[in-house]
Amino acid sequence: MKPQRLLLATGNPKKLSELREILAPFSIPVIAPADVGYDPDVLEDGETFEANAIKKAEAGLAATGEWTLADDSGIEARALGWRPGVYSARYASEPCDDEANNRKLITELAPHADRYVQYRCVIALARPGAPSSTWSGVFPGQHVPTRRGLGGFGYDPYVLIPELGRTVAELSAEEKHARSHRGQALRGFLAWLSRP
Repeated sequence: MKPQRLLLATGNPKKLSELREILAPFSIPVIAPADVGYDPDVLEDGETFEANAIKKAEAGLAATGEWTLADDSGIEARALGWRPGVYSARYASEPCDDEANNRKLITELAPHADRYVQYRCVIALARPGAPSSTWSGVFPGQHVPTRRGLGGFGYDPYVLIPELGRTVAELSAEEKHARSHRGQALRGFLAWLSRP
């Protein structure tokens, strides 16, 4: 069974735009929280991306009755024991912004030779009468201390894709979606949705 429409449970306009771009070729009618008067601000207190994504999706379903897709994602640095992880959006405390989060990550990685980082994303779907389902993706790279590129958002200007010699912020939207953690997770969801 396919949904007549799909609520994207995020209050982040950049993430909402990216989700819409990735889903657009598949002709799935998507709606934003504002379209149904829903406030998607849910306390993200889970210890894993999966727990937070499920919580957000189930809150959207409970509030609206709509099939709800939610994402929780962030960046993990191997040298820091995979931090910031689920705290990526508020790494420099709350309230904070992308630049404050990036400054903190640059400072914490400065003494380390290991610059491996990876983005991780978990997409959760909540729908009436069924348990929630999840799909995930990982997007590896190397952290660079100097900002490069104008695209993307969050940590993108500081994550180099070694085989391309460019940061995520220097990729076109199509290149990013084809490789990204969010793109991988959404393709898993779309494969599930297109099952016979």
